[in-house]
Parts: sequence; structure tokens; C-alpha cells
Amino acid sequence: MKLIKNIKGLCGVDAGASLVKGSAMADLKSISHAFLVIKQGLIHDFGPMASCPENQENFEEIVDASGQFILPAWCDSHTHLVFAGSREKEYVDKINGLKYEEIAARGGGILHSADLLNDTSEDDLYHAAKLRLENMMRLGTASVEIKSGYSMTLEGEMKMLRVIRRLKESLTVNIKSTYLVHATPRSYKAQQGKYVDDVIEKFIPAIGGSGLADYIDVFCEDGFFSEEETNRILECGQRFGMRAKVHANQLHHSGGVRAAVKNRAISADHLEQLNDEEIGLLKESNTIPCLLPTAAMFLRLTYPPAKKLIDEGLGFALATDYNPGSSPSGNMPLLLSLACIQMKILPQEAITAATINGAAAMDLAHQTGSIDRGKQANLVLTKSMPSLAYFTYSFGENLIDQVYIKGSVI
Repeated sequence: MKLIKNIKGLCGVDAGASLVKGSAMADLKSISHAFLVIKQGLIHDFGPMASCPENQENFEEIVDASGQFILPAWCDSHTHLVFAGSREKEYVDKINGLKYEEIAARGGGILHSADLLNDTSEDDLYHAAKLRLENMMRLGTASVEIKSGYSMTLEGEMKMLRVIRRLKESLTVNIKSTYLVHATPRSYKAQQGKYVDDVIEKFIPAIGGSGLADYIDVFCEDGFFSEEETNRILECGQRFGMRAKVHANQLHHSGGVRAAVKNRAISADHLEQLNDEEIGLLKESNTIPCLLPTAAMFLRLTYPPAKKLIDEGLGFALATDYNPGSSPSGNMPLLLSLACIQMKILPQEAITAATINGAAAMDLAHQTGSIDRGKQANLVLTKSMPSLAYFTYSFGENLIDQVYIKGSVI
């Protein structure tokens, strides 16, 4: 057993296994001057120091966390971290004024990533993704969803999903995998309908039968896949055991929210464009909004209306969207600061969104995302800080002392 004692603030306590919504997102339950016990990789006990076990000879390790805070480790529910190469040329193009759609029309964007990925071996993809994920773990991420989608061929999508499986097998972090229908490949130029038919008739049965994907996702957006096409793909994917997710309303009111709600998707992700009707649909559903503010920053888009979602009684997750084209970062602490500064949410609300709500958006809230007895000991131990708000206030400063994943220090 391990004992962490004299914790200045133990935060995210007793959240249970449910999505936290509305004004409750700011009620991040905390214990001042606390202790926490880890046993066999799980949270065994915690409470105020007045209740700390007196006989400490039974503990294999004792950590004095005076002046430090403990938070649940991050749950990043939207990433694309299996990719080949980088796209800094497009980054410069964006600085020079080209729009996302213009870059895609010139053969850049997702199609460029597909070319690179299809020319990269499975081993090379695995080692590059493993390095990225290990860096994320050191920044406090203990649970992550990883999407395919950068090949658009059946062989390449299976290759990406096998890489994700290898990551699951080699690292202690919780991983959920998603088959993403991302774009139409060049080989189907002017034949998108045929590509959608092939996805439904060939890709999904093969991927579903392999057991490699937990979820199916579609980029429902103008110039990519329509609402009707998204519905067809998601309906088929769910018949093969993959629960729905949707890239929804990133650039336009694309119908993605309607598709997500209709297909009972676990999450609708992006939501930079969101109107009252769409908010109403989300309120009447169990679909979790997942907001990706680093992508909005990188593409200079309108930020998702986080405060309005809270005011309307909705809960949401925050995730990095880690990918080479529009959010080349898996840095959750930086994302939390950005969410507070640009979307005007409180630090407590951001932490709730990045922990228990992120876990809920991956069907993991019963295992992680909060400080609850019996949950995995996935913890962020901060450096000494004057207050919890300092964590998001001092953006860019590395305030993480140690990260525990299933009880072990990373």
C-alpha cells in the first residue's frame, strides 16, 4: 500500500460514475489537508488528515504532499494520435490566410495525412504514437480515446486500429479505439456515394468483426459527409457493435448534432457552431457534448459556447483533438488554461470536464475520473501551489510533480 499525506487539497472527490451537468460542474468537491491510500492500483481510502491511519509501518511508500494538490488524472476523450509525419507547411499556409477548406481542396489536410500514413509501416506508426502517448501520460493523461481515419482504405484503417490495440497492450493508460470515417479518398474522386456504400458493405463488417474498434465516428461536415450519409454509416456501425460518436458542427451547422442524437451517440464532438435548436436536442438526449478548444484556437474558429451549455444545464467533456493538422498537442494542462481564458469557464468546471466528464464520454466513469474508493488510482500530484486556480492561471508552467496511473508513478 501507498500513503499520500498532508495533501493541501484533494479535489474531485465522490463524483461517482455519472456525467456532471450544469452548475454542478463548478462544485468540485475537495478535502483540505487530506490523505489518500492506494492499494493494488486502486483508491483504497481517503479523507481529512484527522482520520489518517496512525500505524504507518504497513505502507510500502509514504509521500508527504505538503503544499500540493491531488486531482484525478485527465480523461482525453477525442484524439487522433496515430498519424505519420507532420503538417507544419499547412500551419504556415493558415498564417498566410488560407482556409481549412482551401487547404483540403489543394490536396492537403486529411488527404495529405492519408498519403503519409499509407506509406508508413505499422511498426513505425506504433513507435511514433507510443512516444506521443507517453508524453501525454507524463502531463497527466491516464485515459484516452484514439481514432483511426487517416488512411481511408480498409487495409490502412485496420493497420491504425492494430496500432491502437498494441498501445493498449503495452501501456497502462486506459485506451478506447474508434473507427473514424474521416474523408473520401482520391481513388473515389467524384464517387463519394460509392465510397459510402463500400464503407457500409465492406469496411464496417470487417472492422466490426475484428473487435478492434469500440466506437464508430463520422466527420459530418460540408465537403465531407452529409447528415444522411452519417446516419447510414452510424446505423450500420452500431449493428456491428460499435457505439456512435460524431464530429459535429465544427465548421457549419452540418446536421451532426441531429445525427448524433438520432443515433444515441455517446458524444457529439467539436460544436463550434451551435444554435438553440441544437442545444435543445442535446438537452433531450444522453449524448455528451465534447469541446475541443485547442482545435478552435489553431484554426481561429469561434470557440464552442461552453458557458451557455452550463447555463442550459448540460455537462460537457474537454479533449485535445490531438492531430497533425488542427491540434498538434496532447497537452491537457494547457488546454484547461485555454478553456478558462477563452471560453470563460471556471477552473473547477474545466477540471470536471477533463476528468469525470471525459471519463463518461468514454464509458469509463465507473473506473476513473474522480477520487472514489475502488476506482483506479489515476492521479495528478501537483507541485506546491497557492490555490487550485493557480493551476490554470499560470498557463505554460509545468505544475505537475508526479502522475500515478493505476497506482504506479509514471
